[in-house]
Amino acid sequence: ASPRPAHGCGSGALLGRFGVLLQALLALCAFSTLMLKRFKEPKAERRPWRIWFYDTSKQAIGALFIHFANVFLSDLTEEDPCSLYLINFILDATLGMLLIWLGVKVVSWIVQHKKYTYLVFGEYGDPPQAAAWIGQCILYLLIMVFEKTVISLVLLIPGWTKLQQILLGYIPNPQLELVLVMFAVPFIVNAIMFWVVDSLIMRKYKQKDTLDINGSIEAPQARRTEESQVLLSADMDFDQSESDQDVSGLQGTNQRMMQPKYQVVI
Repeated sequence: ASPRPAHGCGSGALLGRFGVLLQALLALCAFSTLMLKRFKEPKAERRPWRIWFYDTSKQAIGALFIHFANVFLSDLTEEDPCSLYLINFILDATLGMLLIWLGVKVVSWIVQHKKYTYLVFGEYGDPPQAAAWIGQCILYLLIMVFEKTVISLVLLIPGWTKLQQILLGYIPNPQLELVLVMFAVPFIVNAIMFWVVDSLIMRKYKQKDTLDINGSIEAPQARRTEESQVLLSADMDFDQSESDQDVSGLQGTNQRMMQPKYQVVI
């Protein structure tokens, strides 16, 4: 095998002790942005901790799958694994982000069209059901599998080797390269991605739907229409009762006026 360049990190460096420590620190810092996002939500719309956990855990499962897939793909060749990991990560943050957005939109349209209420992202029932969370996790993981498959096919296009040399070829220290690849760049990009994806899959309070006992979705506009009909019918009944009372009152007055009057003369 041809020797690795002096500037590149060695084989297995991503899963070494230092690499694993950087990955654990990255996970802690990246997911802290989701907690910060929760506290940034208005108090009237802030998610309970259980709903927040259901929403963010889907991203955690997807991010772990993407991360370990990138680590596996980076060690498949004799090239610098740090450079390969960075290329995978950049593609995930650009083209992959677009694929995730399209996947969420398509899946959301399908489950709403099929009226699979508990598979709508962010809807878990009242009280929240773990079965709905599991189903949504499976759907989101399938989106991640689709995204990573497309990115892997894109990596088969020739020409990525030159990009590897451009990205990290000027860094002489392998540990510094590992810090940049496994912590610094992923922390910034993951924080943005987690924030955006959480906004995609969380429950939208401006278009908040409620679940009735039968599990169907009742939109706010429908509820307002129904309430207005009830109020209108109540007003109509009230007006009709008043008109009935007025008519009955007029009839009584007419009857009193039509009754003969007798005058007693002494």
